[in-house]
Parts: sequence; structure tokens; C-alpha cells
Amino acid sequence: MPFAESRSPTPPRNGITKLTNCRLVRGNSLVWDDVWVSSATGKILRSQAAFYDELILPDEMFDLGGRIVSPGFIECQLNGAFGFNFSTVLDDMSQYGKKVRDLNKKLVQTGVTSYIPTVTSQTSQLYHKVLPYLGPSGQSRNGQEGAESLGAHVEGPFLNPGKNGVHNPKVLRKAQTFSDLEDMYGAANINPNPASPDPSPAPIKMITAAPELGQMTALIPDIRSRGIIYSIGHSEATYEEASAAVAAGATMITHLFNAMRPLHHRNPGIFGVLGIAESLPRPFFGVIADGIHLHATTIKIAWNAHPDGFILVTDAMHMAGLPDGTYPWTNGEGEFFITKKGAVLLLEGSETIAGSSSILIDCVNNFLNWSGATIPQALKAVTSTPAAMLGVQGVKGSLDAGADADLVVLSEESVGDRTNLVVDEVWKFGAKVEAGWIRV
Repeated sequence: MPFAESRSPTPPRNGITKLTNCRLVRGNSLVWDDVWVSSATGKILRSQAAFYDELILPDEMFDLGGRIVSPGFIECQLNGAFGFNFSTVLDDMSQYGKKVRDLNKKLVQTGVTSYIPTVTSQTSQLYHKVLPYLGPSGQSRNGQEGAESLGAHVEGPFLNPGKNGVHNPKVLRKAQTFSDLEDMYGAANINPNPASPDPSPAPIKMITAAPELGQMTALIPDIRSRGIIYSIGHSEATYEEASAAVAAGATMITHLFNAMRPLHHRNPGIFGVLGIAESLPRPFFGVIADGIHLHATTIKIAWNAHPDGFILVTDAMHMAGLPDGTYPWTNGEGEFFITKKGAVLLLEGSETIAGSSSILIDCVNNFLNWSGATIPQALKAVTSTPAAMLGVQGVKGSLDAGADADLVVLSEESVGDRTNLVVDEVWKFGAKVEAGWIRV
């Protein structure tokens, strides 16, 4: 990039860096200000206090030439990328963790600093084997380790067979008791560790399930009591059934409009809970803005219905970052194949959409250009809003002092009649990620 960098002549002493001449995303505004970060603590510093009260000077200063600084992006639905599928059992499972770490180092270069890895509808044996690798990273706060897992998302297998999408209906199940969830996922993967003085969270952070099947709605309070988010998805739920799930504690909707009962003027279905009575909180919802899953106007309608709940997701498969071709995919029982042509993924031999191959900045740019939203509003959908949904606001998705120093430096470029944001730099835990940028 043709931007000058101003560095202090002395080597780093305290790990503090000052980013200056930049526009910070603060709420719904872009504010000219500096941001100070510490690679020692991994946190954003209160610059005025550091300079005036503690008489601290930064070791390094970077002039960003007027570029935008956003909190690091948070991805809430990622099935895999760069050739690795989270829903995979390897002959040598010791290699599974290595593949996750390799993915993390590539993913962070796209601007995603935190995410919840998604496992689709699979057999119980697969969940038991892979979920221990996908829980909260518990990193040593080393920014060079790449993107950080905030816990796993299990999308299934308690889904409605009539809205299975590409999920294999042969492995779909109904839950009658909480033991059914423990048996499916593994008790240690769904229950916090009681042996710890400060009980550590379970690997599972979010469950997508159809609330109308079995006793699932009655189980939502048990799920929530374990610090796990319940998301409505792959569902034939009526408006009344979806409302009952929200009343029971559902706080999220998985890829709104896709794989669910459509909006009808006499039964608004799941979409209707975005206009729910004020006595109940309106849930957050994921939207795939890849230009394939949803029409641009549909996305704009959803955002206008509940902007504070709007979260952009990719639903990316392991073909993201790979060339066009046909790729194997583990789908519960047996091997299936997905064909990638450009941005489109289809289950081989059908017209069924099989996730996406987009990266999150693509979805941000599509939404920005389709909706009339401002740059801060578009970035909110991948920063502060998913942080609020996941209960990590103030730590992630923020540029406030005390938050984790996960940052994305963005420039603006005109492409025809579009204005796109480009990821120039990523900072994780106060350290600049040193790598060549991946363009997908």
C-alpha cells in the first residue's frame, strides 16, 4: 500500500502501538481519532490516560493515511474454508487441530478475527470426535495464531426434514429430553466443566434446531442455562411456534429466509418474530448476502425490520478460497459432492444451494451497496451486533478501551457504480498479522 509508515527509531520496549490519522468506527459514525493498542495485554488502551497520567509513549506509530479502522470481524456461520471442512473425521485426529490452526491463520487475513466454527447435521460419533477441537480457543493471546474460535455452532441434527436444505435427512432427529442432546453431542461438549473453580464453558456456543419438533421448545431453557445460544433454523415453525421459542429463550435465527417456512400474509412464520410484541425481545438473525441465497431487496427488508438484530454471515463451505471444481463433502452418512462454479455451490446433480464460497468482506460490500446503509452500519453487522448476540460485547466488536485489540484497517475503492471496502491490514491482540493477504 502507498501509505507512509512512521516508526520510532528505538526498538519496541512496552509493546504499545499508536495508529494515527485514521477514521474509527464508533457507533454509527466514522470519527477521526487515534487508537492505542498493546501487544503485551492484547487490549485497546485509553490513550489519554496512558499519555498524560502514566507518561507512556508508544513504541511504534503508524500513519494510516485516512483509512478506516474497524473492530475485527466476527463470523457466526462458517462450515469451513481453504479446503478444510469442520464436519470431518480424520484417520489421525491429531491432525484435526493442526488443520484448524492452519485455517485460523488464513481466515484472519480476510478480516475475520473471531468466529464460531459450524458443524452441520452429522452422526453422534462425528460430533463426539470433532467438537473438543472447536471450543473457545483459550489462546495465549498471540495474534500470530490467527482467528479465534468463540465456541462451536452445531447446526443440526434436530432439524425439520422438510427444510433440510443440503443436510442429509437420514441423520435428522427429534429431541424429547435433554439427555437426547447430551447423547448426540457428548455431555462434555454441551455442559460446562464443573471441575473447574471458574467453570469453563462447553465447546458448544450455539445450537440451531427446529423448535416445532419433539420437545425442543421445552428444552430451550435448559440449553440457555448452560450459556448456549438457541437459534431457530431449518424449520417449518409457524409464527406462533416461533414466538413460543422466543418466549422460551431463543435469541437467534439461522440464515433468515433460507430453509424455513416463507412469509405469508396470514402467517408471517419465523420472519414475523422480528415484529414481535414489545413484551418479548426480538431475536438476532443471520443473513447471507452473497447475491445467491437472497435477493438484495429481501435483505434490505430484513434490515429495515430490525437493524439492531441484523448479522451478516457467509455460511461458507470448505470450497471458499479454492478454484472451481467438484469437491467431496461429508454429509452425515456417506460421501456427497458439491460443485463450485464461481461463487455458486450446488449439491452435485441438483439445483440445491450448498452453502456459499464467499468471505465476510464480500457480504459487507454487497450489503453496503444494496441497502443504502452507511459504512459504520454495514460494519456493525459483522462487529458489535454479533458480539452482542454472542454475549461478548465490550470484549469483541468494539474499539473502546479495554476491548481486545482486534482491528481491521480498510480502504475504499470504486468499482463501477459500487464503493467497496478492502481489507488492507489486520491486527489481532494488538499485533499486526504478518502475512500476505489472501484474496478470495
